[in-house]
Amino acid sequence: MTTAHHSGWFEQLRRWAKSIKRDVHALYFAARDRRTPWYAKALAFVVAAYALSPIDLIPDFIPVIGYLDDIILVPLGILLVVRMIPPEIMAEYRHTAAAMDGRPTSLGAAIAIVIVWICAAAFTLWLFLSWRRSS
Repeated sequence: MTTAHHSGWFEQLRRWAKSIKRDVHALYFAARDRRTPWYAKALAFVVAAYALSPIDLIPDFIPVIGYLDDIILVPLGILLVVRMIPPEIMAEYRHTAAAMDGRPTSLGAAIAIVIVWICAAAFTLWLFLSWRRSS
C-alpha cells in the first residue's frame, strides 16, 4: 500500500469522524427545537446523551466489543435520528455545531449509565447467590 493511498484512507476516516461529532452536537440542539417532531426529539436525546456521556454502556477496556457501541451503535443511531429531523433544521444546527469549539457533556446520561451498571452488578450478584443456595 502506498503512502499516498494510506493517507487518503486516513483522511476519509478523519472527515467521517469529524462529521459524526458535528452531527451529535447538531442532534443535541435539534432535540431542543420545537420544530423537531417529538419522536425524533426522544431518540435524539437518547443518542446524543449516550454519545456525549463520559461513560460507555459497554466499557472500552473489554476487547473488541468495548468499541462496538462507538463504532456501530452510535453512528447508526445518529443516522436514524438525522433522517427523522426535517433537513432544514439539521442544516441549521449542523452549521451551529461546526462553529462550536467546546463539547457539551451529559451528566444525566453518565448517571443513567452508572445506574444501569449498578443494576446489572446487583442482578449478577443475586443470580450468583441464588445459584449458590440451590447447590
